[in-house]
Amino acid sequence: MFRIGMGYDVHRLAEGRDLWLGGIKIEHTHGLLGHSDADVLIHAICDALLGAANMRDIGYHFPDTADETDGIDSKILLAKTIDLIATKGYTVGNIDCTVCAERPKLNPHVEQMRKCLAQVMHTDEDNISIKATTTEKLGFTGRQEGISAYAVALITHD
Repeated sequence: MFRIGMGYDVHRLAEGRDLWLGGIKIEHTHGLLGHSDADVLIHAICDALLGAANMRDIGYHFPDTADETDGIDSKILLAKTIDLIATKGYTVGNIDCTVCAERPKLNPHVEQMRKCLAQVMHTDEDNISIKATTTEKLGFTGRQEGISAYAVALITHD
């Protein structure tokens, strides 16, 4: 059996924060603001996986009011999400993502992100597609106020 889920996340850019995307730290003047490390790409992937398994969303399982998720590495949330969908017999088929950011340029980091995410999800790098785009200077992304990410996940039942 195959199931498909879709995820979306957005975080505001802020000074004094590290920028984490796809599980890797990217040098930039600003980082993403959030309760965790605010990795929008991983959060969108978690929502896509949880949605595909009909298990609600990342905020339900890992609330931003919980002390145990304060400042947490989003790779831990992704690993726990993989464990959660496994309780229903699901594994990752493939993931397709798009990150929307004016700066920094993300294409030089895509392969490292794919490798990191594949390791966390225990899947082949070929099962993870990451694309980067801008919004042509339109909206909050174009004004460099934040970064957003979209993800679609295909999961399969054992």
